[in-house]
Amino acid sequence: MSDFLLPDLGEGIVECEVVKWLVGEGDRIAEDQPVVEVSTDKAVMEITAPDTGQVTRLYCGEGETARVHAPLFAYDTSSDIATHTDSVSGGDDTNGHDHAAGAGPTTRAPEPAAATAEAEIPQPPEPGGEQTPAAAKPFLLPDLGEGIVECEVVAWRVAEGEEIAEDQPVVEVSTDKAVMEITAPEAGRLVRRHCQVGESARVHTPLFTYHPAGGESPNATGTTTDTTSRVASDAAPATAPAATPATTQASVSRGTSASAAPMRDGRRRTPASPAVRRRVRELGLNLDEIPGSGKDGRVLKEDVLAFQQHRDSAAETAQPAAKAATETATTATARGAEAPAGVQVEPLKGIRAVMARRMSEAAASIPHFAYGDEFDVTELLALRERLKARFAERDERLTLMPLLMKALALAVSEFPLLNCRFDADAEAIHYQDGCHIGMAVDSQSGLLVPNVKHVEGLSLRQVAAEVERLTRAAREGRVAPADLKGGTISISNIGALGGTYAMPIINAPEVAIVALGRVQRLPRFDAEGRVVARSIMTVTWSGDHRVLDGGTMARFCNRWKGYLEAPESMLTELR
Repeated sequence: MSDFLLPDLGEGIVECEVVKWLVGEGDRIAEDQPVVEVSTDKAVMEITAPDTGQVTRLYCGEGETARVHAPLFAYDTSSDIATHTDSVSGGDDTNGHDHAAGAGPTTRAPEPAAATAEAEIPQPPEPGGEQTPAAAKPFLLPDLGEGIVECEVVAWRVAEGEEIAEDQPVVEVSTDKAVMEITAPEAGRLVRRHCQVGESARVHTPLFTYHPAGGESPNATGTTTDTTSRVASDAAPATAPAATPATTQASVSRGTSASAAPMRDGRRRTPASPAVRRRVRELGLNLDEIPGSGKDGRVLKEDVLAFQQHRDSAAETAQPAAKAATETATTATARGAEAPAGVQVEPLKGIRAVMARRMSEAAASIPHFAYGDEFDVTELLALRERLKARFAERDERLTLMPLLMKALALAVSEFPLLNCRFDADAEAIHYQDGCHIGMAVDSQSGLLVPNVKHVEGLSLRQVAAEVERLTRAAREGRVAPADLKGGTISISNIGALGGTYAMPIINAPEVAIVALGRVQRLPRFDAEGRVVARSIMTVTWSGDHRVLDGGTMARFCNRWKGYLEAPESMLTELR
């Protein structure tokens, strides 16, 4: 029996909703036959069968959520069904032949007996090969945040062969937004690390393999490690000439599931989705030559692209590529870029690399427009000075940011268009029910934008505590993924470093971001025409012109300005 893993559905899509099953458990299916209809946030699509066979289990019900690279349904291939049928009938024929013909020269009885005995003997690993315990489990890299599909391995905390405790940090990884630790799901022993330091790991693919302390039976789960699958695959050619029912039983007894090596026309069929097979055909590649990184050696889209890049690089250099595709590209770039003496070349990696890519995409695809104004924050600063003593009584700190956020949340409640998210593919505006205000933090690893959730429902003290926590976590590079996703509008406090004006780039899919300049003491005229010193702060908005216009931005900014210049007016709107 094979598990069909939900394939990639689009960039940044990590889950979908099951709309309708087009087959039921026990139904026969043909290759490329539509099996299930699923819906993402962008489209409704059909998932087709990867092979001819019979559906044995549906893992998700209609209306439930299915995760990319997680089992969607289980099925037996035609070869599995035929093998099972031949095994049963073959056993009957053999028994009948034994009773009828006795121990004649054509008797086949000794052959099954010999094969069964071989099945009960543990098979040694190949010379130089690894042997992972049968009960070993692969740990799949979990979701790391909205739209994050890969990360970079920064440091391993546990070596192969070492014992691990439940929730013990195993590996440190870096995404485009933060550095975080991945912990062990249960106690046991780490037997294999699938990625090395500096390499990229994909979400929902094996990150490491471990042997649980409890050690489940190998027959309960079948073969779950690449090592066992590799041994089974290597053993297949040797046993193929004597493909009898007993031989098939022997391979199953050794723990090799039928899904690990489905046969078609006497050869092993490489598991891959129809979309991957179509891509292989378009590129003129041989699917059997591509090493698969998925379950049971399944070839994924990333494997195809890496194999092509690997092959192209080898053709250009006329040398066999000995590294992964990303390492090959990096090495080639470094080799081709001859820097002058004394110039240090540092490739973009981790958060900085993704920041560069996302900012380039936003600047190129979003029609930005700017709107600037000056705020007189003299009264706001006076209010903060009065409140600072109360916060200090509880060892808390009050900056201007919590006051700015509370006023901003009140303003967007009257102008919800500023608090929406824009889906460019669907050309749709998604209005948000909460105001999650992001704040750009200049960390050592790059720009991070954690956000304070539901500012409209928090007290000033709660907002201040969240701002303090997120700022500290961002500067240490330890922001939780949940703090980085779901933002609806952002603030960049460039004035904290001394700037007066800035033109920030919108943090898509949000539609607006504001840059705050430093507060300056400047001369201004009062109501009687006298020159007085006032505290002036400049603000510069960037808006997405596909959603916002100048009039909407001006009216919204005036409302925010009114709350900040007369902070007592916020009391009439606070809930």
